[in-house]
Amino acid sequence: MQERSGLVAFWKNYDRKAVLRYAQEADELGYDSFWIPEAWAYEAFSLLTEIALHTKRIKLATGIVNVFSRSPGLMAMQAATLDDISGGRLILGLGTSGEKVIQGFHGMAYEKPLTRLRQYIQVVQTLIAGQRLSECAADLWEFRHFKLEMTPVRNRIPIFCACLNDKAIKMVGELADGWMPTFWPWQQMEKGRELLAQGAAVAGRNVSEISIAPFTTVIPMPDKEMSYHSARGLISFYIGGMGVYYHDMLARMGYQENVDLVRYLYVQRQREEAAAAVSQELLDALVIAGEPGFCRTRLGQWREHGINLPILGLPTDMGPEICSMYMQMMAPAA
Repeated sequence: MQERSGLVAFWKNYDRKAVLRYAQEADELGYDSFWIPEAWAYEAFSLLTEIALHTKRIKLATGIVNVFSRSPGLMAMQAATLDDISGGRLILGLGTSGEKVIQGFHGMAYEKPLTRLRQYIQVVQTLIAGQRLSECAADLWEFRHFKLEMTPVRNRIPIFCACLNDKAIKMVGELADGWMPTFWPWQQMEKGRELLAQGAAVAGRNVSEISIAPFTTVIPMPDKEMSYHSARGLISFYIGGMGVYYHDMLARMGYQENVDLVRYLYVQRQREEAAAAVSQELLDALVIAGEPGFCRTRLGQWREHGINLPILGLPTDMGPEICSMYMQMMAPAA
């Protein structure tokens, strides 16, 4: 069975023309999917439409878009349209984002995020399936009997969700097609899979139908210490600068003392000290760094623990030659 790997291009300092070339090369190298984030820079669906027109096979994914800044009806329209343009290659990656972004950038109230995500998925799936909104069992909105007045190329577009708490993961198992547990310790992936299975059982589904697709930091460098230095900065940013989600999750998984220290230093604006405080144990649990052969072997171990679609972060800040080498080095094996 062929391995599956995806690629994600970071949203900051995004070079649109360069990323388009990377997507074309990824298509030729056999990558499963190419993911475009959306924060407060480029808008994801327009970028993916451009990529769709210049690629042939690779799946195109929002990685991720939030469920507040667009109505669920508009999201279904955009998803159905891009799926049509791409010939049925869309993966819809969804998440709740956080209060600071939703209120501070989009000007929307950040209310009932998990309920909204659940009902949002139901609305999108209902409309893509050709059914009427009156059938979607969503009570956050006062829907009437609208349906899409176009025929989607598929009656179900895969939906992947970025969720970290137990209740949300069970919801993914019940409703969605993929789970994106970014910075979840790979040795503890079975804990998440058990939660997925509980949710899947509610809907009469098999957990094997659900992809586990974390954004995965792989840093293949001959100098292992340099690789680790780069990874420490990224981890400290997620623990200290991305709200409390990653801090709380890692604390629950046995890294309380370390993540408390990292977050404290980061919040105190001691960024170098925060990065240096990331322990070797935590580093090895969250990223893959080192000589290229080691990285491929370790990624294989992650797959054995249930990660069947790792989404590898492209080193877009290092220029086209490095990006091309990276994609060739980490290309999925037949």
